[in-house]
Amino acid sequence: MIEFAGEHGARALAHLRQDPVVWLTTVSPAGAPLPMPVWFVFDGQESLLIYSINGARVRNVAANPLVALSFPSDPEGTDVVVFAGEARIDPASPPAHRNAAYLEKYEQRIGGLEMTPASFAETYDTPIRIRLTRLRGQ
Repeated sequence: MIEFAGEHGARALAHLRQDPVVWLTTVSPAGAPLPMPVWFVFDGQESLLIYSINGARVRNVAANPLVALSFPSDPEGTDVVVFAGEARIDPASPPAHRNAAYLEKYEQRIGGLEMTPASFAETYDTPIRIRLTRLRGQ
């Protein structure tokens, strides 16, 4: 479990609770990193959940579960929060349109994409659970 003690831990926890986007970096089977911004919900303890199109990100997680999650730093580059994690496809998670926490956080943004929660869930149909394993940064 990640220790959120101290100033850096508190800032990291604030990012997990408040930020709408995190950069998820997976690794392709050929070894190429693939960073992509994703929407997420944090479980409040040790993992977060994203929903993905069944494409490169899903294939990468299946081939190599080790991932990195990065939040943008402040303009001076001093609020650096990077997590290492282990990702897995999570078929036990509800689809996005039935996940109350996800809808509370993103329903307005989903509408901004000219999608309904149901059509979003049809497109982003693969839940990926990421267990946070390490916190880095300053």
